[in-house]
Amino acid sequence: MTTKPTDKPDQDRLREWHRAFGIALVDLFADVPWRVELEQELALTSQELDVAIIEAAAPGCQAALPDPLPDGLENLRAINLLSYKSRHEAHDVWSLDELIGYYVLYRKINLDTEQARHPLDAFGLYVVATRYPNGLARSHALQPTAWEGVYDLPWGGHRIRVIVLNRIAKHPRNAPWELFASEQDRMRQGLEHYRQRLRQPHQDGRWKLLERLHLIFQREAPEMAYTLQDFIRETDELWTEDVLKRNPDLILKHLDPEQRLKGLDPEQRLEGLDPAIIEAWLAKQRRDH
Repeated sequence: MTTKPTDKPDQDRLREWHRAFGIALVDLFADVPWRVELEQELALTSQELDVAIIEAAAPGCQAALPDPLPDGLENLRAINLLSYKSRHEAHDVWSLDELIGYYVLYRKINLDTEQARHPLDAFGLYVVATRYPNGLARSHALQPTAWEGVYDLPWGGHRIRVIVLNRIAKHPRNAPWELFASEQDRMRQGLEHYRQRLRQPHQDGRWKLLERLHLIFQREAPEMAYTLQDFIRETDELWTEDVLKRNPDLILKHLDPEQRLKGLDPEQRLEGLDPAIIEAWLAKQRRDH
């Protein structure tokens, strides 16, 4: 899955990265009362916000969150606006000003149930960047947080959370982030652990995300002879190997009885069974024959 630096990508290619990033967050929040909206149109001239993560619980109820959350999302507000910068894009002063502009437009356009603007403290502002913003860091102090690779940055009257995907802790909880890192070992770890976050009803969503990521990798490294089937198979093999190491019982739950017993000798197959059940089965076999 090694990729080579390419010439400056066109807008369609950048949109593919942004769309895949949004799909990953849609799945992350799939089973909790939060809504993830992608590429919101915020003006007559196209101004698309990458992702909005919005609390969707009933009024007065505490909204459950995915457990665990990727690093940097621990203090979500009711409305969270995310700007994403892929490996091809710089996170700089302009991108921060742009995020503030999206916030202003969003607050004007999306009113609450009483047709009033949401309060200022209802909003959280985030930049998720693949690469560390060296240029920005030379002129503005990124304040470290308790999370590796996660920073806070005062900007105007706001505090923007900056999450750097190539610097976050290498941990299974960060799989949704690591899928979008540019370092190969992080990407592989993201693929290895990402499936564990998906619930059975969302397998189609998983396939859609992996298919999109594979197509992006292929387009950026066309000389790489690596099919989608190879991509999915390697992901499944990595996941199975990791889960077997840590929790073999989890794999057994997904196997049918014949698969569970495959390779066992007769004594191992009978071990633990109630003798009365065995005797009843033998008696039935004698009657049938």
